[in-house]
Amino acid sequence: MPRTYPPTPDFPDDGGAERAVWEALREQLPDEAVVCHGAHLQEGDQEYEIDLLVAWPGVGVAAIEVKGGHIERADGAWYQGSGPARHRIDPVAQVQGSRHALQALLHERGELASRSRTAHLVAFPHRYVSGGWDSLDLPRDMLIGRDDLERSGGVAEHVKHAVERHGQGYEPLDHAAVDGLVDVIAGGFPSQSEHLTRALEHETRLEQMTRDQVRILDALSQVRRMRVLGGAGSGKTYLALEQARRRTRAGERVALLCYSRGLGRYFQRITATWPRRERPAYVGLFHDLPVSWGAAGGRDDDPDYWERHLPLELGRLAGERAPEELFDAVVVDEAQDFGDLWWPSLLRCLRDAECGGVYAFLDDAQRLFPRDGQVPLELTPVTLDENLRSTKQIAQVFGSLSPAVVKPRGLDGPPVRLVDVPADEALDAADDAVEALLDEGWDPGDVVLLATGRRHPEQVNEVELGGHAAYWDAFFAQQDVFYGHVLGFKGLERPVVVLAVNGIRDVERARKMLYTGLSRARTLLVVVGDRSWIEEVGGEAVRKRLEKAEAWRPAV
Repeated sequence: MPRTYPPTPDFPDDGGAERAVWEALREQLPDEAVVCHGAHLQEGDQEYEIDLLVAWPGVGVAAIEVKGGHIERADGAWYQGSGPARHRIDPVAQVQGSRHALQALLHERGELASRSRTAHLVAFPHRYVSGGWDSLDLPRDMLIGRDDLERSGGVAEHVKHAVERHGQGYEPLDHAAVDGLVDVIAGGFPSQSEHLTRALEHETRLEQMTRDQVRILDALSQVRRMRVLGGAGSGKTYLALEQARRRTRAGERVALLCYSRGLGRYFQRITATWPRRERPAYVGLFHDLPVSWGAAGGRDDDPDYWERHLPLELGRLAGERAPEELFDAVVVDEAQDFGDLWWPSLLRCLRDAECGGVYAFLDDAQRLFPRDGQVPLELTPVTLDENLRSTKQIAQVFGSLSPAVVKPRGLDGPPVRLVDVPADEALDAADDAVEALLDEGWDPGDVVLLATGRRHPEQVNEVELGGHAAYWDAFFAQQDVFYGHVLGFKGLERPVVVLAVNGIRDVERARKMLYTGLSRARTLLVVVGDRSWIEEVGGEAVRKRLEKAEAWRPAV
């Protein structure tokens, strides 16, 4: 997926025309490309706006003017609309002027992109255009029609062809030129700042590195029983999903399980987007599996029901199922959360007890619950020792709490911010931090506030009013700030995390709680709490890392 500026454009009310072309470009262009929406340029006293600007390394630059609704050409002129609303337009002159202004601006600033092939196109996303259509000012291969949007890869292919055939300039665009172009254009977005731009770059790198992890599964494709151990951000959850997908695609009946509600809901939402032949037979919480097979429900405040009764019920019910209802393989993410009683019952759910697939993904540093279950089988060990998810600054802070060596592979990012307040003031100070971050320009959907002690009142209210399903669906919608707790957020992440260290109930697990909370952020981490206590729990390694943190007192 290419980088986009701004990340969530504010599209005009044009019947979805600009959005349709933007989405097609976002889906079809390669990762190294860039798509800008609404790029404003000033040349002398003349203002220009490019609806969509594509910068494609190895190809060039394309400026696209988008016109929605009914478009027709008559007597050498362009018209938009019909009836009394019909009016004359000149999309070709508009985009030509914008392209010339862009090239002049880049040349004036000495940007490498000024020498790159640059073309203009016009898009009519609501109008079908025949392949033989042509005009002197707009050849068919410089016009994107509805038929091009409906053809797989048609829009990106059209852009590439137009730039290579009609582009002015004598060389293709290289990566350095793209970066220079982005600096010029992104600077025109008033809501963008340097740290937001770097956040987008980091997101792109994260996606690329995570996909590269699939090679591990390629190398171990014949291994039927595997224990994948890796620190936070090492790509375990992605690999668990991909393994479940691959085994299902190979014709096996697969169960994909975890313990926490948030992660379980994430699995369900992701797998629902896959083709039916790739969706596992069961996706969700370990405890929901026996209930789906007929086990009686229990109370949330009855630990014996969840820790002993229900796991034993799963084993009994599995023994009563027909072979076609059992599984060829089970994939367990955050497997360190499973208790000793859970594993024997889960293994009874396999059709073949001797050769059935068992794939456990875990991080021992995140054992936050009072259970230390171990898989009662010999599993091939696989170790992931690189952090792919977080910036170097974040990975170094939480990595200092891990007994294993963590190799940061993320980009450099902003320093970790530290708000030093007593634990009983942490939630209020964290609220102030959230407001300050929004004022800086961070999107609300990119920000999460996590507590280590008592839950934030917003979390309590949302769960009580809408229930757990609605609460987690709001998190995945990414439309507003999310309020959660470290215990329920394992396996999940956000670009920006405000960690309110407002007390930890189980002091013996304080170190692991901090490790888990600190590791949820991808781009910016804000730690709010008693610095001296955090350093006492974390030890000398954490103290040294926090010396590099930015002492912050958000002004609201």
